[in-house]
Amino acid sequence: MTVVSAKQKQTGAGWFGATLRELAPLDADEARRELSDMAEVATENGLTRLAGLLAGKSAAADFLGAVFNLSPFMRDCARRQPEMLDRLFDVALEDRLQQVRAAIGQCASAADVSEASLMKDLRILKTEAHFLIALSELSGEATTEMTVGRLADLADACVGAAVDFLLGDAHSQGKLKLPDPKNPATDSGWIVLGMGKLGAHELNFSSDIDLIVFVEPGAPAITDPFESVDLFARLTRRLVRILQDRTEHGYVFRTDLRLRPDPGSTPLAIPVEAALNYYEGRGQNWERAAMIKARPVAGDIEAGQAFLRELLPYVWRKYMDYAAIADVHSIKRQIHAHKGHGEIAVKGHNVKLGRGGIREIEFFVQTQQLIAGGRFRELRGRETVPMLKALEAHGWITAEARDALIAQYWFLRSVEHAIQMVADEQTHTLPDDDEGIERIARMLGFAGGEAFEAAFRKSLQLVERHYAALFETAPQLSAGVGNLVFTGDVDDPDTLRTLANLGFQRPSDICRVIRGWHFGRYRATQSAEARERLTELTPALLGAFGQTKRADEALMRFDEFLAGLPAGIQLFSLLQSNPALLKLLATVMGAAPRLAAIITRRPHVFDGLLDPLLLSELPDRAYLAARLKAFLDGMVLYEEILDRLRIFAAEQKFLIGVRLLTGSIEPARAGRAFSDLADLTIGAALDAVADEFAARHGKVPGGRVVILGMGKLGSRELTAGSDVDLILLYDHDEDAEESDGEKPMAPSHYYSRLTQRLIAAVSAPTAEGVLYELDLRLRPSGNKGPVATHFSAFSKYQRNDAWTWEHMALTRARAVAGDERLAAAVETEVEEILALPRDRAKVAREAAEMRAMIEKEKPPHDKWDLKLIPGGLIDLEFIGQCAALTGQISGVSRATGTHEQLARLAPEMADAQIRHELVEAHALYSALTQMIRLCLTGAFEPEDVPPGLSDLLVGTSDLPDFRVLEAHVQETARKVRSDFDLLLRGER
Repeated sequence: MTVVSAKQKQTGAGWFGATLRELAPLDADEARRELSDMAEVATENGLTRLAGLLAGKSAAADFLGAVFNLSPFMRDCARRQPEMLDRLFDVALEDRLQQVRAAIGQCASAADVSEASLMKDLRILKTEAHFLIALSELSGEATTEMTVGRLADLADACVGAAVDFLLGDAHSQGKLKLPDPKNPATDSGWIVLGMGKLGAHELNFSSDIDLIVFVEPGAPAITDPFESVDLFARLTRRLVRILQDRTEHGYVFRTDLRLRPDPGSTPLAIPVEAALNYYEGRGQNWERAAMIKARPVAGDIEAGQAFLRELLPYVWRKYMDYAAIADVHSIKRQIHAHKGHGEIAVKGHNVKLGRGGIREIEFFVQTQQLIAGGRFRELRGRETVPMLKALEAHGWITAEARDALIAQYWFLRSVEHAIQMVADEQTHTLPDDDEGIERIARMLGFAGGEAFEAAFRKSLQLVERHYAALFETAPQLSAGVGNLVFTGDVDDPDTLRTLANLGFQRPSDICRVIRGWHFGRYRATQSAEARERLTELTPALLGAFGQTKRADEALMRFDEFLAGLPAGIQLFSLLQSNPALLKLLATVMGAAPRLAAIITRRPHVFDGLLDPLLLSELPDRAYLAARLKAFLDGMVLYEEILDRLRIFAAEQKFLIGVRLLTGSIEPARAGRAFSDLADLTIGAALDAVADEFAARHGKVPGGRVVILGMGKLGSRELTAGSDVDLILLYDHDEDAEESDGEKPMAPSHYYSRLTQRLIAAVSAPTAEGVLYELDLRLRPSGNKGPVATHFSAFSKYQRNDAWTWEHMALTRARAVAGDERLAAAVETEVEEILALPRDRAKVAREAAEMRAMIEKEKPPHDKWDLKLIPGGLIDLEFIGQCAALTGQISGVSRATGTHEQLARLAPEMADAQIRHELVEAHALYSALTQMIRLCLTGAFEPEDVPPGLSDLLVGTSDLPDFRVLEAHVQETARKVRSDFDLLLRGER
């Protein structure tokens, strides 16, 4: 560890005189400008030493310039509090961190402390600690292991200070009688457990903190045991506000209470006895796994430790059922459907939840702990790395696995920190562009992006290999158990028992189906060789489908798929040699009826899964455009082009869906990919229709067409099942009277007919299906107006006659295809229309009235109708659209996407806390909607959801089980509706 030596003090260099890691900025000129700007800030604040350092030439100045250039968060922190850097001339960084933690601990006991002053002090001190912790790791002074410990210590101190203040406040108001007011937490009965990475003392840089709060009603401080739950629930609510509300000084820690028992129906502070009864009677396996990391972090520490001792028999069972291990992993979606299938993408990879990521190492450890911890106390630790060492010492893993996983764990945690240090955002996903990857590489000290990508991919592959080996050696509940005999006409009793053990509810029906395969009733099984291959594959096939939780339905869908196959030998051989592909197929059949139906109707789309680069290539616009160009190459005939477009769109929708299903792309990326696919294929259809139409009717002089994407297409948030909202606009020479073809037409008639042809080309069902369902109701005058609109008429209508709701819809408009010059003119006109002066109060009032009307005329189907529920997607979209319409979006560029609109809400409209709540809510709803629409064709029925889909939804939200997710959705909706009422109705 670096300290400020006597020599460094003498030279005046302080901490900056130490050996700091050399970091290369992304832009050297920009880094120098940042240093110059920061030197001015230091001068303005009277910090002459710091100003001199920043203005001069030294290794320390170069290091700081790179830091400010690579991390906007670090730059902004330094600008707001430059004295943080100046102090490092006099004190070692670790010593200053200790001083900050001590100051945090003293905040609650200050003579004139109030809730407002405490919130301000905690935020200022936490910002300094956060900044210094990042600076230390970036400089190479601190290891990632030191960083996670420092962050956890910081969180402990902040939570402890807030808890002590609240206890003292309750004591002063006579609601509690603290035995020792100078040590408020002692015998207070308020138990605050840190869970997850906080409990394990392994916090990441921009982490939430997971807490569970209990109350011991018999504690000496509690004067009325019957009122204690309500009292401590109120205190807990205040605790969350103190820690996570965003103010002008920032926030302390985002706080998550969702891991408490039955979060949808329990108070925020749960009586100890009720909690113990719950865990012992109804506790889930994931809750047992979570309790491994539980640690009292604030409040009545002794009572918290006593509570955990009571839970020991629940968490650490002497005899472990391997089915419980499988259950934990199933819930957490860690046995990946895509494991081992193809290359691993680096861009856009989730370093926490993705293949070979941090979560796999953590669960590698936790599953072994659950198996062996009941018998070996040494395996009951909270921290990941010490437990890897303990597992090796007891012979549960090899020394090679221990060393590899420890090295990769700290490497992946350092990558996670770099991602989060860029903007202090709670994200675990690498950038999906070259510049973003280069930024992360340089923050980690790599020479460049390519070197980082190679090291990162190697790390993921190593983790994935060890994680896969864990399950290859674990006892298999379904492999090689009993007979599998499908000859003759009578069910074999042992085979029925085997199928039941594998997870099938109707084993006799399954026997009948498989006998049908072997009798050669399908084209794919008519040859003897195909039947032989299928016979060899059947045990693995049944094992894979048996793990889907609704095995019968999954296998029946596979049977429909087989029925449509023209041949089977190649497929059966492929599945036999590629277990990962078989598991992926089983996942699709078991969890995603929509995707299963696509495979069943169009088996050729399955060919796309054979591409080894499928999961490593991002389906961005350039990728899709190149694929489409190659797919249409040589196509001349009109009908042939349209059929090829339908085939291409179906296959790419399926492959985008598979990437989302397997976690190789994030839901937001899937929305952009689905939208890019629609842009390109509808644009190609427009070109084909225009050429075909011109062959008969000629062209209108100066004629130009553009398609304006509206709704989710315009905002680039399409899902697998979205309709497409369009407006077709045209323009032509002023003196053009008719087209110049064999059968000329007047311009208005020409473009109306052209649009009708386009609608038919895109929406009419053919043998190859439908390209997209189109909706043109957002055009001027709606269904009463012409299907094609002259540009000038569109402009006139929008400027003079459009309703507020039409202008709200226009905030999402985006030119998606057609003539480039007209597209640019349309975009400019839309921007000018949206920029027209408006009465903000009137817009908000009309939007709120419209929302109330929708709620009355189209109430939500149930609490999972994420679009229509109060506080659902429509509320978020209306907030974003009103802001865009009334000039309350920060930044210079126009934002068409709801997520971007909410993230850029102007401070005068919404404070940082509300912005954060709205953005988080939109991310949650969008992720869930993407997955639901991908997997289902009809409404989401929570009582009848495929279990595989419920696991996917849980994994998408990174929550432990479906019940917790449901409670989180309800709480999110409540917050959004509250924010909607404040922002658009002016009420709370």
